[in-house]
Formats: sequence, structure tokens, C-alpha cells
Amino acid sequence: MPDSRNSVCPSETAGRPEMMRSQGMMRSLYNWVLHWAETPYGTPALFVLSFAESSFFPIPPDVLQVALSISKPRRSFYYALISGLGSVAGGVLGWVIGYALWAAVGSFFTTYVPGCSQENIERVGRAYHNNAFLAIVGAAFTPIPFKVFTIAAGIFSVSLWVLIGASALGRFARFFAVGTCIYFFGPSVKMLLDKYFGVVTFILFVLLVGGFVAIKYLVH
Repeated sequence: MPDSRNSVCPSETAGRPEMMRSQGMMRSLYNWVLHWAETPYGTPALFVLSFAESSFFPIPPDVLQVALSISKPRRSFYYALISGLGSVAGGVLGWVIGYALWAAVGSFFTTYVPGCSQENIERVGRAYHNNAFLAIVGAAFTPIPFKVFTIAAGIFSVSLWVLIGASALGRFARFFAVGTCIYFFGPSVKMLLDKYFGVVTFILFVLLVGGFVAIKYLVH
């Protein structure tokens, strides 16, 4: 007679390999992003990462910003400025992708770029119908994938100036909040990220999903 205590339901293990691969890929990207803090190119890498995250890259620039700020706490607000400038500039690229290139590249984004499903794009479009400025500010400050909002802004013809203004408000508020934390609390923030990376990524995932769920029920 089989020992039920040692038996495992197939449905419980079916998703584990895929989950482990996803976590491994995220960890590899996280480490790759962090390694730039140990090179002479940390500051330009922060700008490029912030730029890319606003249109296609999955790792938030806060990771590198934190590492750089810890190494030079007095420059925390400078790194926040770099993150903000790169992110707002990247948001303009996201808008161009949605406005001028979506017919050509849309299927790639909805298939391969995290968060950019057609359902989420349409959901953001409904949010823009209510108040595009506030929707962008909220996305810029929270873990919701900002790229979805910048691309959707182009798709639904949100004014580029509205996108720039709202992005600047939300993104600079977020990155300067990070800079302020590092300025006052220093290395303890990085220790928490390294020690509890799995927990942090899970919380970010929950917040991300929760943000879209909130949009789903708040937007009619």
C-alpha cells in the first residue's frame, strides 16, 4: 500500500520547474544589474537601465540605484536624479513604440515582455479614459510595470506632455524616496535585499498583480 505521507500530487509539482527557472532568471538578471555598481560605468549603466525599464526591461532601476548609493551615500540624491531622468526619457520611447510602432512590434511585446499582455494594455486604456495623468503618476510610483503605461499612452494617443509631466512627478518621487532611505539607513537596505530577495520579489509580484486587479475593478 503506498505511503500517502510521501506521495505528492502531480498538480503540486507541475509548476515547480517553471517557477524555479523564472526565479533563477530573475536572480541572474538581478546579479547582472548589481555587478555594474562594482565597475567604473555604474552611473551610465543606471541611466541606461532606468531608460530600458520604462519600455521593456523587467528589473527596476532601484536595485542598481541602491547599490551605488550605498557605496557613496553622499551621492544618493544624484543617483536618484539619474534614475529619474533615464526613466522619463525611456517613457518617451515607450510612448513612441505605442504610437508609431505598435502595429509592427505589438505581438512581440504582448508575448515576451512581462506585463504587456493585450488585456493589461486595454485595461490601462480604460484607466486613461478616466484620468490619464493620475493613472500614469500612480504607475510611475508603484511596482506596476511602468512600461505598460508608457506604451499604452502611445497606443491610446495620450498627450506626450501629459506622459512626461506625470512620469516626472511619479518617478522622481519614487527614486528620491529610495535615495532618502539610503542616505539615512545606508547598508542595511542592501543587506535586506540580498537576504530576502525571494520574499522581496514575491511581494513585488503580489503588488504588481494587486495593482492590475485594482484597475480591473476600479475602471469600468
